[in-house]
Amino acid sequence: MVAAEVTLEGGAADPDGGASQSRDERARAALEPLGPGERPPVLLVAVVVAAALGVAIAVGTATIGNLHGHGGSVAGGVFLTALLLAVSVGLFRRRYWAVVGFEALLVFQILTATLALVLADSWAAAAGWLAAVVLGGLLFWKLIRVMARIQAGEVRSPQ
Repeated sequence: MVAAEVTLEGGAADPDGGASQSRDERARAALEPLGPGERPPVLLVAVVVAAALGVAIAVGTATIGNLHGHGGSVAGGVFLTALLLAVSVGLFRRRYWAVVGFEALLVFQILTATLALVLADSWAAAAGWLAAVVLGGLLFWKLIRVMARIQAGEVRSPQ
């Protein structure tokens, strides 16, 4: 039996005969853009997480006496605070860039927590790092659909 191949733009052959492209198009057509003022619960969780981390970093930057001795800097604390608070506002306003940026931060957190899990020196530390990986991964996974719904609304009705 010979498998059907579909030629893609640029001359490359699609080995599954265009089935994945067709499946992707059906999935995109089935996406319902976010309604006016609609904020799914997972988006609100992301807003709270980003804002809480931003505030926590601001408080830590302001209250730790010898920040440099703890591996940080005031400039870094101010930068991270501003970044996380800007992302939380963008998430609340349902901006695509904010969801993508927050997911990038989640990936960094997941990778860092995974490395820390490997190096954990107690069961309690391992449990904490494992929880960070699982919760970060769950939030990342749930935000993918929200991101797609935001993008679907932007594609169908540009602002």
